[in-house]
Amino acid sequence: MRADRLLSIMILLQNHEIMTTRELAKKLEVSDRTILRDMDALSLSGVPVIADRGKTGGWRLMDHFRSYLSGLKLEDTKALFILPAEQMLKDLGVEIKGLDIRQKLLASLPDASKSEALRYMEKIYMDTGTWKPAADKNKALLTIQKALWEDAKINIAYQKADGTGSERTVSPLGLVAKGSSWYLVAMNEDGNYRSFRVSRIRKAEATGELFERPAGFELAEYWKQSKLDFAGSLPTFEVQVLVHPSIIGRLTFTDRFVEKVDMAAPAVDGMMPATLRFNAEQEAVEYILGFGGAIKLVKPEYLIKRIVNQGKAVIALYE
Repeated sequence: MRADRLLSIMILLQNHEIMTTRELAKKLEVSDRTILRDMDALSLSGVPVIADRGKTGGWRLMDHFRSYLSGLKLEDTKALFILPAEQMLKDLGVEIKGLDIRQKLLASLPDASKSEALRYMEKIYMDTGTWKPAADKNKALLTIQKALWEDAKINIAYQKADGTGSERTVSPLGLVAKGSSWYLVAMNEDGNYRSFRVSRIRKAEATGELFERPAGFELAEYWKQSKLDFAGSLPTFEVQVLVHPSIIGRLTFTDRFVEKVDMAAPAVDGMMPATLRFNAEQEAVEYILGFGGAIKLVKPEYLIKRIVNQGKAVIALYE
């Protein structure tokens, strides 16, 4: 613990240049006397810490005592300051303790880059989670991680989006964080690569059998290509609608379905024309019905009857 604290003192002094005993004690949650003993220990170990007296005084490191990240340019260091969401790190069992990891990185930069990197750090924060995170965590993730590090096969019980389930043996090749969700990329018994949403893995058990990781497999490249393939395989179904101005904010909160809202076009009965896109007709019907009288379908005309019939079915349910 003391070694960690001594390192933290050095990092703080590198970042803040000068700090009082009280400031250091408060930051590290120890007593002033402990900080004074730590300063003696740093001096005895050869670290050039200096005590400046007076109102503006405090502890500082001699100017020549700096550590650097060799070979990194400013643009490179900016990328290092964009860290994954804390929850993602916790899911992987990575607990960041003590000083923020970005503070440690900042301490290692040369003075010429430090001020620019500090401004970047203060203005960018990555949060990939949802507004309302799920309370339950998938227990299979820990088993998958362990097998991933050991190159060991696992048996999984997987539930598809349509509710059907299956059991299979796979060789885990990597985990991918997409938004707030985890995906397992694995190789099946036939040697083909597959992706599984971890939240749909109901059970994961180690088989005790190791496998040889395929030569040349690159997780990032595979995932990028699989995303392109998936997006290209999705059907596209467009509809023309009229929307009430009161729901424009809700409609455009996400661009998942909205292709275009023509704000400049003349209103029809107080409603504005818009183009929406969906993967299937039923998805379009359910979405339009969900807004009640605030959305009116214009094209395709054949879908109007289907919306009317489904609306009647809802009314009949409550009569």
